Amino acid sequence: MTVTATGRTWFPDERHAEVLRLLDADRRVESAQLAHLFGVSAECVRKDLAQLEARGLLRRVHGGAVPAVSRRTEPAVADRTENAQAKSAIARHALRYVTDGATLLLDAGSTTLRLAEMLPTAAELLVHTNAVPVATTLLDRGIATVLLGGRIRQPTMAAVGALTTEALAAINVDVAFLGTNALSLERGLTTPDPDEAAVKRHMLAAAGQRVFLVDSSKFGRHSQARHAKLSDVDVLITDDGADAALRRQLRSAGVTVEVAHR
Repeated sequence: MTVTATGRTWFPDERHAEVLRLLDADRRVESAQLAHLFGVSAECVRKDLAQLEARGLLRRVHGGAVPAVSRRTEPAVADRTENAQAKSAIARHALRYVTDGATLLLDAGSTTLRLAEMLPTAAELLVHTNAVPVATTLLDRGIATVLLGGRIRQPTMAAVGALTTEALAAINVDVAFLGTNALSLERGLTTPDPDEAAVKRHMLAAAGQRVFLVDSSKFGRHSQARHAKLSDVDVLITDDGADAALRRQLRSAGVTVEVAHR
């Protein structure tokens, strides 16, 4: 235990609980401030943060810590603001696979939402989607839209379940634009939710061409449920921040990788 200058005694478990409370409130903690608060050395704070990181409760950064990002949970689509420039570049690059009069399928996700915002309104497209934000954007822009039915998952606002997969089994589209939460050579493409993974697998079967929009933050990671093998990918569009060695390995595995430059 430690005693501060004010006489407050902090047991190790109490320090850990206070760190997590501060993280929940402020979304960051600084090592120097923790040392002052607890009346302990910088080395003691380092050990506390290391123990909490080992338990998956936070992620250490230079000068402190930030909340951990769990592979089992997902941020809401509206909150996915990271890599915004990369996602916009990927969506712009994907437009080359959109032809006049085409029938498209758009998966749920922040990058496919960017694509929905960019689709040409004069191209007489018909777009199927299971994502409420994507459908709303398309309708607001005057693009013919089919919203697939099913149970709506709150984190992604995507329809999942038997109604969704049955609807997908009944359609054929020219191109499906698909997303993922993680991509690795060993596990392929994975996502946290098994129900959403099942829908993504049915999307593969509904499309003549499968184009995956994957920003570089997803590379070298894996999540809970696999929804596609590398052999299921016709085209993978990523940004110029993607690891060059991994891009070469993907191409060696037969994946067509295209890089969207910001």
